[in-house]
Amino acid sequence: MFLLYSGLIMSDIVVKNDWDVLRKYTAARIGLGRTGISLPTKQTLAFALDHARARDAVYLNLDTNVLEKQLENLEFSTIKLNSKAKNRETYLQRPDLGRELDETSAKLLEKKVYDLVFVIADGLSSRAIHDNAVNFISSLSAKLEADTREWSIAPICIVKQGRVAIGDEIGQRLDAKIVVVLIGERPGLSSPDSLGFYMTWNPQVGLKDSSRNCISNIRSEGLSYDEASNKALYLITKSTELELSGVNLKERSAEEITCRASIEQ
Repeated sequence: MFLLYSGLIMSDIVVKNDWDVLRKYTAARIGLGRTGISLPTKQTLAFALDHARARDAVYLNLDTNVLEKQLENLEFSTIKLNSKAKNRETYLQRPDLGRELDETSAKLLEKKVYDLVFVIADGLSSRAIHDNAVNFISSLSAKLEADTREWSIAPICIVKQGRVAIGDEIGQRLDAKIVVVLIGERPGLSSPDSLGFYMTWNPQVGLKDSSRNCISNIRSEGLSYDEASNKALYLITKSTELELSGVNLKERSAEEITCRASIEQ
């Protein structure tokens, strides 16, 4: 249905952009067209909505009770922890406090040698955790169970107001060989629910980001759980074999799959 405005059809008022045909391949804001010197009203309202969703993702409270029950349904035990950032405002203003456990939480962790510890932290998008964390862990844990190696996995640590580096302290206190931090990534205007995977070998307080391997954009409209868990399993396995992580460990799972297929043929 077309709307008439001063004798003009509204579809004729919007000047189309030649890149409009590419929009079906990306969520990026390209080829939006214009009316006069401005964006069309539809695109302006869509931008405002996505901006609001991104802000909501940052301030959404992580429901640790729901997350705990979901993980228990997968037969995982859990430990609920808190960083030194007491609330969301402090977390956003003091990134350093989000990298350390508070005193009460630190006392809950008893040193015991594990191959692997999962840490789930709200980060900058609790929505990403609620939407994706359990689905990803379910996919990855199935692959770990099917692996020839038996993995000793620590109770999953659920952290409120946590940053990536808080996994270093958790891993060190549990004496884990590898720590995997699943965290809500900084919301984009097209992806307020993006989950990040950060893996570190021999976690210790004070490590640099170069010591970690990252898989980004894990979500239904991004990197699928199956593909992401394949990459994660590759990194975890190689990290254990080589006893390293970070810039010296490259994710080449696709290359190895292609190589195996060629050999089988």
